[in-house]
Amino acid sequence: MKIAVLSRNANLYSTRRLVEAATERGHEIRVIDTLRAYMNIASHKPSIHYKGQELEGFDAIIPRIGASITFYGAAVLRQFEMMGVYPLNESVAISRSRDKLRSLQLLSRRGVGLPVTGFAHSPDDIPDLINMVGGAPLVIKLLEGTQGIGVVMCETEKAAESVLEAFMGLKANIMVQEYIKEAGGADIRCLVVGDKVIAAMKRQAKAGEFRSNLHRGGSASLIKITPEERMTAVRAAKVMGLNVAGVDILRSNHGPVVMEVNSSPGLEGIESTTGKDVAGLIIQHIEKNWRPNKTSTKGTG
Repeated sequence: MKIAVLSRNANLYSTRRLVEAATERGHEIRVIDTLRAYMNIASHKPSIHYKGQELEGFDAIIPRIGASITFYGAAVLRQFEMMGVYPLNESVAISRSRDKLRSLQLLSRRGVGLPVTGFAHSPDDIPDLINMVGGAPLVIKLLEGTQGIGVVMCETEKAAESVLEAFMGLKANIMVQEYIKEAGGADIRCLVVGDKVIAAMKRQAKAGEFRSNLHRGGSASLIKITPEERMTAVRAAKVMGLNVAGVDILRSNHGPVVMEVNSSPGLEGIESTTGKDVAGLIIQHIEKNWRPNKTSTKGTG
């Protein structure tokens, strides 16, 4: 097969591992800088050009689109879909998962466990918004934040009011969530491929920190997840329409709750913690499921 990887940096661990895994299995694979791909849209034959040449003949594409370039990256991926290339994750599913509010609304509609979450526009509604999620302590999140950036824990209602007023004054889109104290600053990253959790790790926040992201100094360890946690992770990925996803779960008193569904999960932490060949399993998934023109959206969604 001829496979493309959409990635800004060929030297990133996840991109390198996918290239290695595909090459080991006898595939031809090429890394394409997302922002250097450009499109001929208004023609009878959709095409993509890259550094002065037309890209042709790809069977499948692996999108590794950073959050800051979601809009352009999804447009490039959509163009590949229109050309009949099989996407590991579809453009519509990636856009859906990147919109934190929309993704939570979709998960809620399907009955997937979530932390109590509030969303409002007017500062006049702040007291009721705080009350809605059970009062302080609570967590405030920027909808555009990634890797724990733009996430604030407020210990008191006064602090929460001040932070919310400040964010609203800056016209930032924010949501408010209950703080799951019993999770103890830990979450579980489940790596879903197809309809299976192929690897899972526990991420523990460092002392004095509540965000467990490895980018924020959190530590990772092996964990045995329950059947309910496994089912929750797979369902969350399916609701988003993602074939490959990193699903972040908290253990709460009322069962597993989903914090986020990531469409481009990093491979370094999960591979080094679990010893699993995650990149190889992703390539195997493409081999089993690849078909020409196999997208539910055909690039139109």
